[in-house]
Amino acid sequence: MSKFTTKITTRLQKFIEAQKIFFVATAPNSGRINLSPKGMDSFRVINENRVLWLNVTGSGNETAAHLLENERITIMFCAFEGAPSILRLYGKGKEIKPSDKGWNEVISLFPETPGTRQIFDITIESTQISCGMSIPFYEYNEERNQLNDWAIEQGKEKIEQYWRERNQTSIDGLPTKIVR
Repeated sequence: MSKFTTKITTRLQKFIEAQKIFFVATAPNSGRINLSPKGMDSFRVINENRVLWLNVTGSGNETAAHLLENERITIMFCAFEGAPSILRLYGKGKEIKPSDKGWNEVISLFPETPGTRQIFDITIESTQISCGMSIPFYEYNEERNQLNDWAIEQGKEKIEQYWRERNQTSIDGLPTKIVR
């Protein structure tokens, strides 16, 4: 049986901090649902009802477009080792860009990461724990460095050009407002 709560407990925070991968899901009011795996050292629990996720430049910017439209976001963590467990965080999110007030405060919580595009500030409305007994065991080897290497090679100007050319709209044509 799954269990719902209204906050991230200390136990849940420890579970989150032990995971090497998580999944982010958002959806527009009409259009495609976006579900993406995320890694790196890019997730922080700020308190029992607030988390931050540092997002790097990628092929799309679906989360930004969807949150501009309706703010809904779900984040899922799975135990791939140890005791089985699945944790979902349901909430409302907003984007913080490097040009926004408050950027320096939130970016200081993360290691310097090449290609950083934005940070999503998420207010947790509820959590759900379920058994995860069908999830297979996987062994973590190491982080992939290809995206960091690509971002370093591009440099800041080419990354911002990439945003203008490829990250301005979602796959459904919704604006992301990545570049003002």
